[in-house]
Amino acid sequence: MKPAAIVGIVLIVIGIIGFAYGGLGWTTEKKDAQLGPVEITHKESHGIAFPPIASGICLVGGVVLVVIGSRKS
Repeated sequence: MKPAAIVGIVLIVIGIIGFAYGGLGWTTEKKDAQLGPVEITHKESHGIAFPPIASGICLVGGVVLVVIGSRKS
């Protein structure tokens, strides 16, 4: 498989995730203090938002790269 096709598949997956979820999000747990066996922690939410236009561009660009990458030279 050509590198253009691989990049195209990755872009298609990113575009689909962008449309389906509106982006990627994750939560991390941070330790604030520890006093013996007692720990004080808090959770922080992080995320990357994908605008719908960016998701569409990724999807179309991915399809174009897969088509170009699958052509025989």
